[in-house]
Formats: sequence, structure tokens, C-alpha cells
Amino acid sequence: MSNIKLIIEERPSNIGNFMVGRLLPFREKRMVGPFSFIDHMGPICLSDHENLDVPPHPHIGLSTLTYLFEGSIMHKDSLGTEVEIKPGQVNWMTAGSGIVHSERTPSYLRDSDKMLHGLQIWVALPAALEKMAPEFYHAGEEDIPSWEENGIAFKLIAGEAFGRKSPVPVYSPLYFLELKTTSRQTVTIGADLFGESALYILEGAIESEGYTYEPKQILVAKDTKLCEFVMQENTTIYIFGGEPFPEERIIYWNFVASTRERIEEAKTMWLEQSFARVPGETDFVPLPEQGKNIKN
Repeated sequence: MSNIKLIIEERPSNIGNFMVGRLLPFREKRMVGPFSFIDHMGPICLSDHENLDVPPHPHIGLSTLTYLFEGSIMHKDSLGTEVEIKPGQVNWMTAGSGIVHSERTPSYLRDSDKMLHGLQIWVALPAALEKMAPEFYHAGEEDIPSWEENGIAFKLIAGEAFGRKSPVPVYSPLYFLELKTTSRQTVTIGADLFGESALYILEGAIESEGYTYEPKQILVAKDTKLCEFVMQENTTIYIFGGEPFPEERIIYWNFVASTRERIEEAKTMWLEQSFARVPGETDFVPLPEQGKNIKN
């Protein structure tokens, strides 16, 4: 019997002036472990008059993870952080009780052609930490645990696995791994995983129990202990998951919470503009129409 419980296909979604491929949440699988949201950005070529411009917007109850393959994003937030995100770096912002940030093409790239390609991910916080003070952490590519084994290059972007630990400050048991290979390789890693687990194919293909799976798909496992598959040559995948929470998570717009009351409180705060502001920025993303949620 196949160990694949569910296949989730990328669905197009408009985030303003930019189209992305939405992977999570999905109507049949809202979360994988604590992972509640995944967008695949690009790859897209932006011309000299096109730029990424996501004005200040709020988050609560989660950590955001931005991981780029190509391009650059300037991150600014209400803590006063101002940092350029480049490929291979990890941008980890923990919203907790509330944070506001903007994401834009850096000024030195705005008048030239450029590429943008990466993943944007939300990781829900445990209920007891939903109102923790907001934090920000940025890891350089050299800070991320990397190693090679049996012809496969591994990176532990966040969490713990294979006896290693990423420096990214996570708040529940989880893992987010990159695996790359230029040659055909068999992968057996079930004993190193825990909780719920899923695999995202960025490029190339994998084979499992007689089936071939290609890019823009998430494969959700039935049992992490049976995680074995073949990576074809020139394949890159991401394996992510962890311990699920006992409580359901509600997602409204950019807010994640374990209670509807917390969501309503955040909506009121944003309508009243009582969140802390991003220094130097005056525009903002308005609250969506009442009842609008993240589209499946």
C-alpha cells in the first residue's frame, strides 16, 4: 500500500501585484504539523518597471519563513528591522502578539530586470505562545547546517533532524529540510522524522512505489517511518513537518490563532491602526472584506 496519504497541487493565487502558487492551506489538509501556509513565488522575471511591493500588513500567532532561490527582497518590520533577504538565507519573523512588515524589491534593483523565486511559509505557534513578544531572526547561508550523504546534499533550514539542529529559533518540534542531487539516488529517512510529514518537489522528479511525481506537488505521508523514495537526477525537494497541535488553528487573512476571539481582536486592531508601525512607511494593506479568508 502506498505511503502517500494525499497529493496537493499548486493553485494560482494573486497576492496583489504578484501571482504565486498556493500549496497550504488545502481544503482536505489545513496544516502539516505546525506548518499552516506555503506559497511558491515564481520563478518570475520582473522588468525594469516591475517590482515586488507588498505594503505594511500585520501578522499574529505565527512565525514566517522566507527562503529565496533567486532574487532579493527588502524586509522591514515594526521592530525596526531592515534587512535584505538573499538566496540561501533564512528570514524568520515571529509575530506572536502582533507584528507589521513590508516586503519590497530593494532600491538598487528597482530600475533593472530581475528574477524572483522562493518559498514563503507560515509556522503556527503553540497556543501558550500565541501572544509572545514579536521577534526577528536572520540566518546567513553559512549558518545553516549543510552536509552530503550518499550523493545527496542536505540543508536543515529550520528545526531538528538527523541529529542536527538549525539555529533558527522555532517554538515547537518541527523540521524543514532541503535535499538536492545531480544523480539518481534512493532516499530512506523515515527513522529521522516525526509527527506529520510532507514532501514538496521544486524541480526534477521522485519515484515512489511505481509512481513518478513531478514539480508543484506536495506529497503528504501516511507514516513518516516509511519514508523511502527515489530522487531522479537534478532533483530538489523540501521535506517538512513536525508535531501537530491538539487544537485547531483558524486562519483569517494574515492572522493565525487557536480562538476566533483572538482573530476578531486582531481585526479590530488593524481597522483602528493600533498595531505598531513600520518606521518610515505610511501606506498599508487594508483589512479584507468581512468574512474573507485565505482561499483554498
